[in-house]
Amino acid sequence: MPVLTRLIPSPVVVDISCGALDDLAGVLADQRISSSGRVAVAISNGSGQSLRERLAPALPGADWYPVLDGTIDCAVKLADDIKGKRYDAVVGLGGGKIIDVTKYAAARVGLPMVAVATNLAHDGLCSPVATLDNDNGRGSYGVPTPIAVIIDLDVIRDAPVRYVRSGIGDAISNISCVADWELSRRITGESVDGLAAAMARQAGEAVLRHPGGVGDDAFLTTLAEGLVMTGISMSVAGDSRPASGACHEINHAFDLLYPKRSAPHGEQVGLGAAFAMRLRGAEEESLLFTEVLRRHGLPVLPEEIGFTADEFVRAVAYAPQTRPGRFTILEHLDLSTDQIRDAYADYASTLSS
Repeated sequence: MPVLTRLIPSPVVVDISCGALDDLAGVLADQRISSSGRVAVAISNGSGQSLRERLAPALPGADWYPVLDGTIDCAVKLADDIKGKRYDAVVGLGGGKIIDVTKYAAARVGLPMVAVATNLAHDGLCSPVATLDNDNGRGSYGVPTPIAVIIDLDVIRDAPVRYVRSGIGDAISNISCVADWELSRRITGESVDGLAAAMARQAGEAVLRHPGGVGDDAFLTTLAEGLVMTGISMSVAGDSRPASGACHEINHAFDLLYPKRSAPHGEQVGLGAAFAMRLRGAEEESLLFTEVLRRHGLPVLPEEIGFTADEFVRAVAYAPQTRPGRFTILEHLDLSTDQIRDAYADYASTLSS
């Protein structure tokens, strides 16, 4: 019999609403997650501690595990700590680092993972990837998609606004990432998953075109939905390709070349996406990117995140080395350092005119 459809790995629960955290115990009581209430909850030392006080009475069967940072060592330690204790699931309660550590630890011990996001800094909250710091800088590790995603807009509003804005940069960068993917299909013959590309692109377009701002629940809902859809698009594709292109190569270059100075992920990829769109000749789209980034208080020039033009040029030149085998506009143009410098001067002059 022919295959008429396909199964898509996705959460069984996605709750994006005001007060969503109040129903966490009910979500966990679902028989597909934790009918016994025995769960391990990973939290940060920041927002996680205050939320623990709020949630602990409703989760009497939970054990709480503070996570110090977003390293592979912390993820392995969390896995070792929860192994053999007969938990039904592992809950990651916090920002991107906590969620990535929890995803990896849950995968290591074979338990379902619930993502409870306290900010919207990037699209990793629902992706099949855990990004963790290691001895060589930073690595991406394949993991199962969370079984449930809880995003309480009341909690998101209390997060530092810079980390909500960062998610905007990550979401709209999808448009540039999909353009890179389609470029690779034309030039190298790489296969493009149309469903994954459509999901990622539409998630980016919804955020790009939305008239609201970070203080608006309707906009926050669209942003949260976009980040969740982006994560699912990566599950559909089987890797990060729908949401990782030249802009992410530039981001990785910043992280590797300037590890003590790098800015939030979404700020770097948003800037990288605006520049990449300019490189591909999509001038109107590049200007729209910069207009939207500026409206939301995000950087459009490297100086706005503490880098000189020369440092940006160096990062762009180094960027293709960060993802060997990935084909983007950077690999296609194969620009010399002088050509990158000229392209950046053209990009910057357009913004100041």
